[in-house]
Amino acid sequence: MNYKVLYRKYRPNNFDELIGQEHIIKILKNSIIENKIAHAYLFTGPRGTGKTSTAKLFAKALNCTNSTNGIPCEKCDNCKNFNNNPDIIELDAASNNGVDNMRLIIDGVQVAPAMSKYKIYIIDEAHMLSSSAWNAFLKTLEEPPENVIFILATTEIQKVPLTILSRCQRFDFCRINKDEITKHLEKICEKENIKYEEDAIKEISNISDGCMRDALSVLDQLSKAADVVTVDILKQNYGTVTDYDIDIIYTAILHNDLDTLIDKISEIKASGVNIKVLIDKLIDNFLNKAIQIKRKNISNNAFNQLKNIIKSLNEIEEKLNDGLNGYLLLQIELISFINDDENKISNREINQIISREIIQLDTKIDVNKMIKDNKSDNYYKMCDEFINVRINNSFVNASKNIKQDFINTWNDFIKYIKEEDIRDILAVTRDSIPMVASEKNAIIVVKSESTKVILNAKLYFIENKFSKKFNKNYELIFISENDWKKLLKTFDKNKQYTIMEEEEFINKDNTFVTEAKELFGDKNINIE
Repeated sequence: MNYKVLYRKYRPNNFDELIGQEHIIKILKNSIIENKIAHAYLFTGPRGTGKTSTAKLFAKALNCTNSTNGIPCEKCDNCKNFNNNPDIIELDAASNNGVDNMRLIIDGVQVAPAMSKYKIYIIDEAHMLSSSAWNAFLKTLEEPPENVIFILATTEIQKVPLTILSRCQRFDFCRINKDEITKHLEKICEKENIKYEEDAIKEISNISDGCMRDALSVLDQLSKAADVVTVDILKQNYGTVTDYDIDIIYTAILHNDLDTLIDKISEIKASGVNIKVLIDKLIDNFLNKAIQIKRKNISNNAFNQLKNIIKSLNEIEEKLNDGLNGYLLLQIELISFINDDENKISNREINQIISREIIQLDTKIDVNKMIKDNKSDNYYKMCDEFINVRINNSFVNASKNIKQDFINTWNDFIKYIKEEDIRDILAVTRDSIPMVASEKNAIIVVKSESTKVILNAKLYFIENKFSKKFNKNYELIFISENDWKKLLKTFDKNKQYTIMEEEEFINKDNTFVTEAKELFGDKNINIE
């Protein structure tokens, strides 16, 4: 069997490759550099955080004949033959937990190392040892021969006797930061040529709960399920809830949309998500939203509503151990915030929340209100027919090379928007992605319907800014991700596209032209 699962293939080979336990690595390295080696170590922490990997790396570094700054050289005989070194003894206490197993260790420590400086015993799942085994092992652990080192690893420190704890140097491994897991998964995807959605990788990091091994196992499985690792593929294979799902719940509460709230909770329940996992995710997400609302000084009403929701969720979590129906409690509690006068949020506040990116979703109310708040430049008569004309014209003589050049130009344009601090379009252009480009036209995809509406309402303004920056006229159109998916389903690659006129969609109102000239100058305005 040549294939290796990802968590085995990418097991760290040295301390520098170990993710997320810098506080421990620093101490272990220094102990080697300063030659202050203890006789017994205890590694404790959640599963998949690197305890066994660290034990092996530490054992390799201890026996390396040419280590540098505590890092094994990987070139000496001990490093090259580490996996077959008879002086490195690994014991799984889950299946070797009796007195007889301990007697083999007690007898073995009396024999000098065969080829290394130290004989090192790595005992995994140490909490599984029986009481009699611990008692038999106690004296040897306290005073082993000088060339013997014990490294114990456990996920359940509370089951290890105090008499053992007092004889070991204890190291507590932390859950690995989600951002660190995400970065590591992305690097592995690049090495393994695994295509992925960024949101899917982030969600894998979320559900792994700080466990790198779990994250790699999930990625490994999903990479075989489809050509691209997506959030949808993740949902199909694992009972999970995404930030997007929670945004739907929060948006339903904001807009007093009872049906959407009930449907989404029911959908999450049907997918098999554990109720405690869901409530923890809701609390974490809502807390982040509350912090952002305070930080951006958006709405005290919205902050107070989130504070009350979080309190309710905490109360539900405390009741879960009583055998009550968690999903029923959750639905009732969240429904209580629908049409609740004490937690009422105005449309203006809701649109502040959307425009400042506290949530990434839209509803009809969002779109309509945001159009009013973001006054259209009115040069184009924006409608479905006009959008379809622009889409059609973008396919005329479009090519991958032109698209790549335009993507680079568009990225420069976004940087220009940031530098110029053009607030009207600063936030909503950030995640825009050019999908089709010809010499004069481009289709640009954005995440949401409301973002599409806002950008198309400002289309002439954007085109003029683009022209001013690059001295090149481009006719743009913005569509949502859903629009793009529908377009791909109906796209005919054999169709011969020809330029369609858009004269009927141009508003030549004199008042607007005057305003446009005042804004951009006469030279930048060309009205026939």
